[in-house]
Parts: sequence; structure tokens; C-alpha cells
Amino acid sequence: MRIFKTILDFYIESSLHVALAVYALIRITFFKLNIPYDEPVAYFGFYGTIVGYNFIKYDELARVKKIVLTLKFKYIIALSVFSFFASIFYFFQLFFLTQLIGVLVLLITVLYTLPLFPKMDNMRNWSGIKIYLVAIAWVGVTVVLPVVNGEIDFTFQIAFKCFQRFLFVFILMLLFEIIDLQFDAVPLKTIPQRMGVQKTKISSYLLIVFFLLLEFLIPNFNSIQFVISFLVSLLLLFFTFYANSNRDKYYTSLWVESVPFFWLVLLLFFG
Repeated sequence: MRIFKTILDFYIESSLHVALAVYALIRITFFKLNIPYDEPVAYFGFYGTIVGYNFIKYDELARVKKIVLTLKFKYIIALSVFSFFASIFYFFQLFFLTQLIGVLVLLITVLYTLPLFPKMDNMRNWSGIKIYLVAIAWVGVTVVLPVVNGEIDFTFQIAFKCFQRFLFVFILMLLFEIIDLQFDAVPLKTIPQRMGVQKTKISSYLLIVFFLLLEFLIPNFNSIQFVISFLVSLLLLFFTFYANSNRDKYYTSLWVESVPFFWLVLLLFFG
């Protein structure tokens, strides 16, 4: 049991789980927009997420020397280095415009962690902005990159998908902010800090309903995909209802981040 927990902790702390969630959302975009499977985009998103998230999580700790080089952390460094070269390999297989968008997402990641100017906080510490930055970055990687590299015209349907994906990620991030309420510094002014947990949950419920109702606006409405989106919405409602600041790290970092896998599996089998 201890070995299993060690492996599970490494899987989460190395950002493998969140990277697979990004990969799943990219595959969902392929499926929803009838884009042929594009390996460079899918794997650039996967490996780039490992690099970006590990940079965000461990850069500041490394700079203030709060990280002990345990065996687990050495493995995380090794995985991050491998993922960096793998993401570079797939980056050069993307079209030029796709590369520009990838660089823009990278810039957001860097500015999220490092201050733009000396004596200025990084964007992570800008009050109330964190949740929007993350949602925009995820939309860029999981929707815009597949569309641009697939040379798909940017139509109303694509813009619609970007907005719906933004809502989905925003709802997930609200869950993280509720769970992290006891750890977030007051100046961050997260949504639960400003509105309280119950009002944040009510807002989340409304956003989930809105996310589902948007399915009716999709051209060529598909009843099976609506049922799948309904099941995904139910899962989001379930996680939101039971979210509180006393939940352990596995609640969000494992189970909540598994929602994209659930969505993808349903689409692959029934969509």
C-alpha cells in the first residue's frame, strides 16, 4: 500500500496527471470538431504541460531553496528534462502559426511564475487574475492549437468551443480555489475569498447549467453528445457540492482532474 501511495504521489506531483488531462481535452477537441488525430499537437500539449506545470510548481521553491533533492524530486527533474526535449521535438513539427500560439502560451506561463519587472509581483500574485490566466492558457493549448494546426477556419463554432472550454476549465479552477481556501494568501482575492464558499458554489452550479445548455446552440445538435455532456455536468455538480477546504489533495489533484478522462472515454465509446 505504501508503494502504491508513493507511485501515486509521484504521478500527481510530477504533473503527469494534469498533462494527461490536457491530452484528453485535446483529443476531445479533435473529436468534437472532426479534426483528424494530430500527434505533434497532442504530444506537444502533453509534454509541454509537464514542463510548464513543474516550472510553475517548483521554480519559486527552488529559488528560495525550500526543496530538498530527494530521490522523488530527482525523478521529477529527470522527467521534466525529458519532457522539455520531447516538447521541443514536437514543437518543430507544428505549423509556424501554431508555434507562435505555443510561444504565447509559454509566455503566459513564464509571466505567471516570474515577475515582469524587478520589484513587481508575478501574475500569480495579481489579485483575482490567476483563475482567468489558467483558463485562457488551457483554451489556447486544448482548442486553439488543434484548430490552427489542423488549418481549420476560425468560425463561430470554433469561437463557441473556445468559450465552452473556458467555462469548463473555469469551473474546475473554482473547485481548486475552494479546496485551497485555507492556504491561499488573502491578497490573492480568489473568488471564494471574495464571495464565500457557498456563493462560489452557487455560481459554479449556474455555470455548469450554462455549460450544458450551450450544447443546444451547437450546429448539428447531437443527442448522444448532449447526454455525454449531461453526465460530465453531473460529475462537476457532484464534485462542487462536496468540495470544502478540508478535503485532501487527492480530491482535486486526482479525482477532479480526472473529469476530462471520463469525458473522453464516454465520447470514444458512445459519441
